[in-house]
Amino acid sequence: MEHEGDDGAACRVEVLRSIDALPPSVWRELAPPDDPMWSPAVFRAMECGGIGPDGYAYLVVRRGSRAEAVLPLCLFRNLRLDDVVGPRERGLLAPVRKVAPGLLRVPMLFCGNLLGQGHVLTAGPLTDEVGGVLVDAVLRFARTERLGTVVLKDFAEAGLAPLRAALGAAGFFSVPSLPDTELPLSAATFDQYVERLPAKPRRNARSNIRKFAAHPGLRMETVEDFRHLVPDMLDLYRQVMERADQRLDVLDARFLTALAAGPGPDRRLVACFDGERLVAFLLCLFSGRGATGARIGLDYALAHDARLYHNVHYAAIRLALDAGCRHIRFAQTAYTPKVEFGCRLIEQSYAITHLRPLPRAVLRRLLPPALAAARTQALGPHPPARAAEPPSNADQEGAPSPCPE
Repeated sequence: MEHEGDDGAACRVEVLRSIDALPPSVWRELAPPDDPMWSPAVFRAMECGGIGPDGYAYLVVRRGSRAEAVLPLCLFRNLRLDDVVGPRERGLLAPVRKVAPGLLRVPMLFCGNLLGQGHVLTAGPLTDEVGGVLVDAVLRFARTERLGTVVLKDFAEAGLAPLRAALGAAGFFSVPSLPDTELPLSAATFDQYVERLPAKPRRNARSNIRKFAAHPGLRMETVEDFRHLVPDMLDLYRQVMERADQRLDVLDARFLTALAAGPGPDRRLVACFDGERLVAFLLCLFSGRGATGARIGLDYALAHDARLYHNVHYAAIRLALDAGCRHIRFAQTAYTPKVEFGCRLIEQSYAITHLRPLPRAVLRRLLPPALAAARTQALGPHPPARAAEPPSNADQEGAPSPCPE
């Protein structure tokens, strides 16, 4: 696909089927440097694993030999709707699943990062020309692959703004998704971080730490090569996923093993043991000034009494502070404790369309109120004033969140 630019130089779009087909130098130049979810290792592990998508692709917009933009894609040929809606909607769909389960399987194309915040990778501001070329390429790809529904997933406003004209012309509409959670880190030590919390969160943090310490058999460790722990991690992760409302992606052994295969300071596991038994973990990733507590696993028989959820997050905050990070991101779930940690909420949106006019009109009518209701339920009592836009792309971790904690 070629499009002639305003300067006479033609933009062309390449479709690559693996991240390994993209030169590492291009990824390093274009990817957000402080968002570890955009590490090539994460995308490589996604391709190795069976976490949900049926395939992956990368749209690369080039002008001459230079890569102007890259957009990753995840292909779902039979996405189960009852796996990505809330419990109320799942109950309504249960009779359909019994009688005609095929009706609940939808071909869908997700654009961005299935496991993190959406971006179009670009070295500078995305021009209208390149944005238009990219949106056109997305729709062409969806038609070729016969994926009727197209979703740009979890984009902050700064990421969507340069695309809005092209998206609107192509029939996309925007719907707020669940906000991201980001904890700014300005303290020098963890004790200083706790001391700076407001009075009630500070008391609660100290109480949670005492309750963990009251279990003398528990210990917290940081593990770089965690391949030997993957079976135990999956057992704990399944306990979390059994309580999850949505399951767009579900991490598997191949994903975790591939991610752990190149151990180092950019991938570490906060692991809590009771004696020799793993009872909780938080998978932590690091890049530049940013960290992410990506996925969690808990033994619910012990989690409440020992405050495992809080304490693995405290351990991740310690790690991020020791690494000199300026922020740490957590998942789009469990907003009450994360706001108490001091996290701000970063607003995000979906941009959605369907290739055919009638289903597009139905989606436009039904999705906004359904997603708004799910968002309100997930956020709970937190007012909009708690939300904040990130200062820049460099400082940044649909249907509702696929991985509740």
